[in-house]
Amino acid sequence: MAIQSINPATGKLEKTFNEFSLEEVFEIIEKTHETFLSWRTTSFSERKTLMNYAASVMRNKKNYYAEIITKEMGKPIKQSIAEVEKCAWVCEYFAENAESFLHNEKVNTDATESYVQFDPIGVVLAVMPWNFPFWQVFRFAAPALMAGNVGVLKHSSNVPMCALAIEEIFQSAGFPKYTFSALLIGSNKVKDIIKHPKIKAATLTGSESAGRQLAKFSGEQLKKTVLELGGSDPFIVLEDANLDEAVNTAVTARLINNGQSCIAAKRFIVVEKIFEEFKQKFIDKMERIVIGDPIDEKTELGPIAREDLLHELDTQVKKSVQMGAEILTGAKILPRQGFYYSPTILTNLKKGMPAYDEEIFGPVASLIKAQDENEAIRIANDTDFGLGASVWTNNIQKAKKIATEIQTGNVFINDMVKSDPRLPFGGVKNSGYGRELSTYGIKEFVNIKTVWIK
Repeated sequence: MAIQSINPATGKLEKTFNEFSLEEVFEIIEKTHETFLSWRTTSFSERKTLMNYAASVMRNKKNYYAEIITKEMGKPIKQSIAEVEKCAWVCEYFAENAESFLHNEKVNTDATESYVQFDPIGVVLAVMPWNFPFWQVFRFAAPALMAGNVGVLKHSSNVPMCALAIEEIFQSAGFPKYTFSALLIGSNKVKDIIKHPKIKAATLTGSESAGRQLAKFSGEQLKKTVLELGGSDPFIVLEDANLDEAVNTAVTARLINNGQSCIAAKRFIVVEKIFEEFKQKFIDKMERIVIGDPIDEKTELGPIAREDLLHELDTQVKKSVQMGAEILTGAKILPRQGFYYSPTILTNLKKGMPAYDEEIFGPVASLIKAQDENEAIRIANDTDFGLGASVWTNNIQKAKKIATEIQTGNVFINDMVKSDPRLPFGGVKNSGYGRELSTYGIKEFVNIKTVWIK
């Protein structure tokens, strides 16, 4: 099977790659394991130097790598540059902090000495998505490699140039060959890869269905997984919120990455007293968004990443409307070259509609009226997902109380949800399990070993 890179802004083929055979994949895994045997013995100082080099490579060539991202999946170029810069940051953060995060922890017991140490486990498979094709990989790779592990990457099949560029970054930085390798394969080979005895664990960022499959395959082999899956994040606006700031952030939070983000705000839950005012401001802002070629720095909204995803999005919207949802603006495929969808707001939503129940991966906002704060919390939790949530109010104590009641892995007060290397990131319910980033994330793929001395 050929793996193709198609520019979503034009619909035209950029490049074709031959898929690796299973024999080629297994050879890479074996060589990656051999690299692990020496890499695990390197000092934190050596790893730190190389990881900082990786950050420098990205900072020095950020426009080059950003253009690859934009051409493969359609992100506006300014956002692609910011993504590359954030990847450099996560490399620098774990280069600086990995040693202290993984320092032996002494524990007082009846032993002469007892402590916990954190040993690398080996080759970790990373199954990664197209929507943040650099960030999703580096937020796994930076802590994993600094912990002494090595990795193989099965990237989404529509971003092969990004996958190869990431491998190139590590090699350009001076990491030993096969410390981190890209596998140009389809998803049909993942099960066989997980069965390989040299694969010790797997991490996946992607859809709920993909996560279930990976968890099933890994569970059969008794191999650990970390899953970051979909989201239908609530954006709760209470009557004492700064309305203009909330609206401005709401538009950004819904349209970031062309609306294709797990942690994008998707369900906008606004209390009745300010609902109409919020609605009018929201419509006005959405209708003034600049749509265009994502390479153009003026563009605020680019295309959907693939043609099939464009039609899937349109089907979700049309089905919701057929079931009684009201279109406030947008709701159509744009008649232009490429895979573009109009900025959309739907309201009059009810349980059972795709725009209420499902993850909508595109520039479509679900606007829901709540009678009061309590109903807003109930609606926020009325979902199978639990990734992030945003709460808007000037009463911070009230916001903190609401944060304890919302069933998500992240709650942001008076700002949009975002990931940060210094904080743990992950979800609950059907949004997955395990954590990435921070001191919690780096310990997901280590052997937490007790050492007891008489």
